[in-house]
Amino acid sequence: MTPAFLASEYAPAEPQDALFHIIPAPLEHTVSYGLGTARGPAAILEASQQLEAWDGYSCPGALGIHTAPAADCSGGVETAITRIAHSTRAALVHNALPVLLGGEHSATLGALQALKERYEHFGIVHIDAHADLRPHYLGSTYSHASVMRRAVAYLGLRLAQFGVRDLSLEEVQARRDFNVHFLDAPELARMGLPEALLPEDFPETVYISFDVDGLDPACIPATGTPVPGGLGWYDALEIIKRCISKRRVIGFDVVELAPLPGQHASDYAAARLVYHIMGLIERNAILPR
Repeated sequence: MTPAFLASEYAPAEPQDALFHIIPAPLEHTVSYGLGTARGPAAILEASQQLEAWDGYSCPGALGIHTAPAADCSGGVETAITRIAHSTRAALVHNALPVLLGGEHSATLGALQALKERYEHFGIVHIDAHADLRPHYLGSTYSHASVMRRAVAYLGLRLAQFGVRDLSLEEVQARRDFNVHFLDAPELARMGLPEALLPEDFPETVYISFDVDGLDPACIPATGTPVPGGLGWYDALEIIKRCISKRRVIGFDVVELAPLPGQHASDYAAARLVYHIMGLIERNAILPR
């Protein structure tokens, strides 16, 4: 049986007593290169047992962590996304902050759909090696390569992208069409992090979507589409810290972990990433409840 997130340090909280609601989403329907994302959520939960409650700055788990049953991701991708949206709504009933563990990046759409119903206007802080702005990919408009296209084109959300280094010409045009803000990996490598990372008119309410391939493969090699030249660990965390400063975070995800047999470093890094984002949210002190 897969343990609850960080159950080694914190007794699993009841839904009404937890700020953070972990939603495992073992989705793997539209992957287009390496396989294994269906095993990602369980690997993160297992690896989280090795984390310390103290993240180096605080103990965000003290706000309560509830691990929900894994969303049923069988059947077609649209059906799975609908079920993930349902799991997200269940967290929102308790004014909790949903934490989606992927699974492929398409899972994010389910969380976004539910959050759009609750918080009509918000922006997405998106860390990824890829722009995910294709109108469709390999015959699917629900592809992991299209998730942000659906977020901006169908849900009308604002988008800011960091660390991208692999995108198509049609995605370059989509960024113009949908007013996407971006700081790509090559620019960040040359110039470093600017003080202001988001436009002044970016929404005060944000969702964080973190594809682990946004990090350099040296950090997390176990992902389906690793791309060299990615963000370093501390730069990625600093991006999140600056982007959420004085903003309210209403949820986040960590997706696209594809565990490799016998190689636990990526699983642990992904679990640590989840907990560190919790810590950044806690210390930002603008919480949804």
